[in-house]
Amino acid sequence: MKRLIIICEGQTEQEFCNDILQPHFNQFGIFIQNPTIKKTAGGIVSWASLKHQIETHFKQDHKAFVTTLIDFYGIHAFHNYPNWLQANQHTDKNIGMDLMEQGMLVDISAQYQQKFIPYIQLHEFEGLLFCDIDVFNNGFEQNEFLDYNYLVQTITDNQNPESINDSSITAPSKRLQKTIKDYSKITHGCLIAQDIGINKIRKKCPRFNEWISKLEKI
Repeated sequence: MKRLIIICEGQTEQEFCNDILQPHFNQFGIFIQNPTIKKTAGGIVSWASLKHQIETHFKQDHKAFVTTLIDFYGIHAFHNYPNWLQANQHTDKNIGMDLMEQGMLVDISAQYQQKFIPYIQLHEFEGLLFCDIDVFNNGFEQNEFLDYNYLVQTITDNQNPESINDSSITAPSKRLQKTIKDYSKITHGCLIAQDIGINKIRKKCPRFNEWISKLEKI
């Protein structure tokens, strides 16, 4: 069985790997190990720290593949990620993230590059959840919704859930907090993802789908 190490930004991403990604990758003979980023209380760290963690995993198991599950808007200039400035200035954020992923790849020691698959999401994990209003209708009682119309509008206005923007008000997690009573990233987030299913997420989220397709071929 092949071993894939997914370095997760936080506990929510870890649960997503356990509950959604691992069952999918079983059919490809791929076992997932999903540590969180080290030297953090939750969230992103400097590129130097993450790079050290990536290369340490390779040193410990030279047969393993390594990828990342982090979001672009958690990264700032002081984190010193390769190509961050170009990515941040680019009007097309998908191209910007591609630039950062390419920069991360070439900055890793050459001996590890063939087995490193950098992946950056544009926004936080919850962005992937805005795929299907029926999942929310079936998973929650009417009295659990704080603002159902806002949820419908968010899904209707964003045919690609990956594009849902990040701010103190409109970040995906903030939208869910506004929509669902007592929303919990870990509890509700992963349950919603399970109900949606990886195939529907892939259909609605092209960058995520591209990442999964790459991982299936390791």
